[in-house]
Amino acid sequence: MDVYQLIKARRSVRSYRNTPVAEDLLQRLLEAARWAPSASNRQPWKLVVVRDEERRRRLAAAACEQMFIAQAPIVLAAVALDPQRVFTCDVPGYPIDVAIAVDHVTLAAAAEGLGTCWIAAFDQQRAREILQVPPAQKVVVLLPVGYPADEPAVRRRKPLDALVAYETMS
Repeated sequence: MDVYQLIKARRSVRSYRNTPVAEDLLQRLLEAARWAPSASNRQPWKLVVVRDEERRRRLAAAACEQMFIAQAPIVLAAVALDPQRVFTCDVPGYPIDVAIAVDHVTLAAAAEGLGTCWIAAFDQQRAREILQVPPAQKVVVLLPVGYPADEPAVRRRKPLDALVAYETMS
C-alpha cells in the first residue's frame, strides 16, 4: 500500500479482537516511532508498552471509562520527558514531538493490519500513578494497539479549501 492510500485507510479503532500482537510486529511499530523526526533530534519522549491486562483495565478506567482500550492486547503510553520545553516560536515542544512519533506508530500499525486510537481523554494523575511516571514528565497520549474486531466507519473530512489558506489567513 502506498503512503497516500495508507493515510486514507487508517481509522480510529474502538473494538479489538482478543488476538495477541507478535513481538516482532510490536518491535517494527516501536522502530517506526524511533525514526520519527523531533526538534533538534532530541527524541524527548518514551513509549511505555503495557501488556498486563489489569494495568490496561486501570488505564481504560482512568480514560473516562473507555473500556474498549483494555480490549486491545497492547496499550502504548507516550510520555513527554521534558514537558516544560518551549520552541523559539512560543509553542510547547512536547505535544509536537510526541505526536510525530505516535503518528508514525499509527501509520505503521495500519500498514500491518492493526488498529489504533488516539486517546487524550484521561486523568493525568491516575495515568501517571498507574504507569509510575516521574513528576517532571507527562503522559500525552494513550494508544491501544490490536487487531480490529470490525471495520471502522469511513471518516468524514472537511473539504480541502476549508482547511488550507495560501500566503495569508485572509
